[in-house]
Amino acid sequence: MTGPVPELADRAVACANRLLEADRVLLASHIDADGLTSAAIAASALERAGLPFETVFEKQLDEAAIESIAATEYETVLFTDFGSGQLDIIGECEDAGAFTPVIADHHQPAERDTEYHLNPLLFGINGASELSGAGASYVLARALADVSGQADADDPPVATDGGTATAATGTEAHADNRDLAALAIVGAVGDMQASGGELHGANAEIVAEGVDAGVLETGTDLAIYGKQTRPLPKLLEYATDVGIPGISNDEAGALRFLEDLDLELKRDGEWRRWAGLTNEEKQVVASALVKRAVSRGVPAGKIDQLVGTSYVLRTEPVGTELRDASEFSTLLNATARYERADVGLAVCLGDRGEALERARSLLRNHRRNLSQGIDLVTQEGVTHEDHIQWFHAGDRIRETIVGIVAGMAMGNAGVSRSKPIFAFAEKSAEEASGSGGDAEVKVSARGTHSLVRRGLDLSVVMGEASRAVGGDGGGHDVAAGATVPSGAEDEFVVRADEIVGEQLS
Repeated sequence: MTGPVPELADRAVACANRLLEADRVLLASHIDADGLTSAAIAASALERAGLPFETVFEKQLDEAAIESIAATEYETVLFTDFGSGQLDIIGECEDAGAFTPVIADHHQPAERDTEYHLNPLLFGINGASELSGAGASYVLARALADVSGQADADDPPVATDGGTATAATGTEAHADNRDLAALAIVGAVGDMQASGGELHGANAEIVAEGVDAGVLETGTDLAIYGKQTRPLPKLLEYATDVGIPGISNDEAGALRFLEDLDLELKRDGEWRRWAGLTNEEKQVVASALVKRAVSRGVPAGKIDQLVGTSYVLRTEPVGTELRDASEFSTLLNATARYERADVGLAVCLGDRGEALERARSLLRNHRRNLSQGIDLVTQEGVTHEDHIQWFHAGDRIRETIVGIVAGMAMGNAGVSRSKPIFAFAEKSAEEASGSGGDAEVKVSARGTHSLVRRGLDLSVVMGEASRAVGGDGGGHDVAAGATVPSGAEDEFVVRADEIVGEQLS
């Protein structure tokens, strides 16, 4: 078996063989879009291999969460989208005979290692930009299908929603788990790995498998969020990554721009969506956007960012959140970040009834919270240090979404895109009680891919700065998180500013 990422093939096979030795498996995963898709891929692969399993989700895989896992009767635990950074604690449980860990992750590993550890960073592959947690889970799923003999089975394919698999997916793609490539790409896109408008490295190999399996389509398209579901005026008004004066953040301006085009952009009195336009209509709108950007002095490098690679899930209906990898990932974030990981997992596994409707309801609430959070940051502003900028939301923004708010606020008035942004939010009372009652604060950091190219590594920043004040943290170069004691925020900011200054010097 070589699989989509040859460098990981041998380790993936070893992990798969260990899972197949288990009587049953506890599957533990993270709560963001990458974690949910990781869990869904693993759950599908375990089920297809005939392995009984139970799934649990953790907001943070801290010592208390690991102890809770160790207290179960499961002898084998599969960690997806986390586990590498917590190997020091997991290893102690392994030494004590509590369970055997199998890890499919892409975060920076702790100093300790374990035998069944599938992580791209161990094989020279960038876990922040070339392979996500869902990608690691997909590599493991492909190995599970191979070593279990599933790929040789003659049974007819069954779709994850209980129906018959479509001809596009096909018997072979289902049998060898290549149909799960679509979820892997949703996870990668949700984990901000599409730098420069497209996926690279091992992610690109998974895309190729998804296209070959008939579950993915790719193409050059407008690189704006909401192409499937947003009415055209809102699509352009909210497109702020490449700010176009007179259109971005300008409701009336976006309407005037569209009305000046010689196109039928309304049907039955309703604005059409981008996904419903013909290729010729899309070309007219895109050309007009570029012309407007040039005439208003938008730099050429920024204009280039208006176009990127789209990742479309072929088997999902046009005009829905599930059709576009980016919109799908946002839908998933709207579930687990509001304590409903079960809903997001069910959608990933094919539930297009009650779970999807509940997810859409949660998404509406999520969008309101994001909008209010961005308004709060824009109105109150951020504090600028020499090398970083930051704000403290207190309890006014949920700690599960404060990082998303911070990233979306970059580029708004007073919020620079030339500095990483750090956001503080109070942890819930339930979280505080779980940490022994000591008050803690969540810190989320977001950068840009251009800052990363200059040397920014927020995983290092968060790890070193948080531990310097008695906390802990980590993540990726472009996005990371930490927990610090309440009252230590100022000291953390000073240390983070120093480290970022050193990285960007």
